[in-house]
Amino acid sequence: MVCDNCGSGEPVIHLTQIVNNEVKTLHLCEACGAEQGLQPTSAPENPALTDFLAQMGEEGGAGGVSVSGSTASENCDFCGLTMKSFRDSGRLGCPHCWEAFRPQLRGLVRRIHGSTRHVGKVYLSPDAAPADIEARVEGLRRKIERAIELEDFEQAARLRDEIRALEQGGDEVVDA
Repeated sequence: MVCDNCGSGEPVIHLTQIVNNEVKTLHLCEACGAEQGLQPTSAPENPALTDFLAQMGEEGGAGGVSVSGSTASENCDFCGLTMKSFRDSGRLGCPHCWEAFRPQLRGLVRRIHGSTRHVGKVYLSPDAAPADIEARVEGLRRKIERAIELEDFEQAARLRDEIRALEQGGDEVVDA
């Protein structure tokens, strides 16, 4: 792969932008990234996840399911990825891996996130329906309550400003 800007350097910065509901991905070398004010991260991509996955095969496995036991799928029938390869890289090979390794992944996701259900941010398109905006605002209000309980007032202020921006019809977040 080469830099999308100059066509010669090895890309070290991968930038994904969403502008007017259009996704654009740029792969830039360090020099072209610096021209645009971007810097590559010096930290490894996912060291904590890789270490966590490496421990997964140890005693107890993920969520009590032994990776090497008879209940564990040995590999994905679609792409051929093995559980060992997943533990080493921290990446699944294809969407079918989620089904092939369901017991292990379910326990892993529960241990990492505390739940197997997504409760994070939801992308709102510029022409989002009022019900979508209200659902987002309600989620932000719950986060404010948690931030106040934890006495993280700076986070609560940022969330408050995000709610105000959504209620005023803007999608920009004001830094507090």
